Amino acid sequence: MLSHRRHFLGSLAALTGTTFLAEMGFAQAPVPVKSFPISCNSYSWLTFYERQGKTWMADPDASLSELAQSGLTAYEPGVTSAEEVTKLVPLLKKHGLAMPSLYVNSTLHRADEAQKSIDSVLAIAEASRPAGTSIFVTNPSPVKWGSEDDKTDQELIEQAKNLNRLGDELRKRGITLAYHTHAPEHRQAAREFHHMLLATEPKNVSLCLDAHWVYRGSGNSQVALFDVVKLYGKRIVEVHIRQSKAGVWQETFQEGDIEYRRLATDLKTLGVRPNLVLEQCLEKGSPHTLEAVEAHKQDLTYAKDVFAGLI
Repeated sequence: MLSHRRHFLGSLAALTGTTFLAEMGFAQAPVPVKSFPISCNSYSWLTFYERQGKTWMADPDASLSELAQSGLTAYEPGVTSAEEVTKLVPLLKKHGLAMPSLYVNSTLHRADEAQKSIDSVLAIAEASRPAGTSIFVTNPSPVKWGSEDDKTDQELIEQAKNLNRLGDELRKRGITLAYHTHAPEHRQAAREFHHMLLATEPKNVSLCLDAHWVYRGSGNSQVALFDVVKLYGKRIVEVHIRQSKAGVWQETFQEGDIEYRRLATDLKTLGVRPNLVLEQCLEKGSPHTLEAVEAHKQDLTYAKDVFAGLI
């Protein structure tokens, strides 16, 4: 009897595929997950350089040399044009740096600006082909940077439509679009954040979980952060890593307000292996004991320990 049942299930898999078996409650074979080296976002270096009275990427060769000295082997730049990427790629190669992801700006809540934004991102996608970049992170622009103005319902609907459209176009080019947030998207019951994920297709729009912005934007709440992981964990393709103590960003990634070991465990349990991107930035009140290279060396060492099961 058991052999007949196995033959029956094998026939179903051959005839209808694993989707049918999944719907019937039978487990599917695990899908291989791509692994990434730990990266670092450019904004972290920008804040350290500002404190040292320097400008990040004023001398791209020297800046990337310091990044490589920290032991990092991957870089997530914030870029605004295809030309920037074209100039960056040979320098990355020179310093032995990969660029698995990059951060792009977009304005998607206004119909008259969205297409221009989408065209710009797609041009950047073409320019990044030589680097093999597979994740594009975007945080759609607010109504006005630094203001408390919220988008209207109609603007949220327009933004979600355009975010989904952008993700669809990038997917056709072999690139995953990862939606990112700062604090404003978590105001007003996080209506903007939730709508972007509920009104877009998972195949087109994934999530870049910026753990500390979710935490801070929700009133310094780990409850809110881990609820986001429960709700959308399977869509997380990237995590931005930043730590604070008593709400203030620290110089290095270390124990603090956010339980990153718990986050690593939860992601592993979900079977998610995201691109891990350090973004340990400075702000008013941050300690001042280290310069950029040493701070990032310590970040990398601690991150490898905390996220050992995901690397």
